[in-house]
Amino acid sequence: MKHVSIFVRADWDDEAGVWVATSNDIDGLAVEAETLEALSPKVLAAISDLLELNGISSDLAEIPVHIMAEQLARVPNPNF
Repeated sequence: MKHVSIFVRADWDDEAGVWVATSNDIDGLAVEAETLEALSPKVLAAISDLLELNGISSDLAEIPVHIMAEQLARVPNPNF
């Protein structure tokens, strides 16, 4: 495995009303859920499957997964 950790990016899709998780570290990861709490176990299950399907091996007993979430929010400008 080329990485010691897997980095996952979770972005809020305003139109669909869901969090969408993707990663450059593991091919085929595309998972969505209505909440971050619901997204995390789905991401971990998908990564576990994709590691096996993609034939990725590691010397680690457990591979760290970093799920980073980003949501853009706006507040009205009181001076506008």
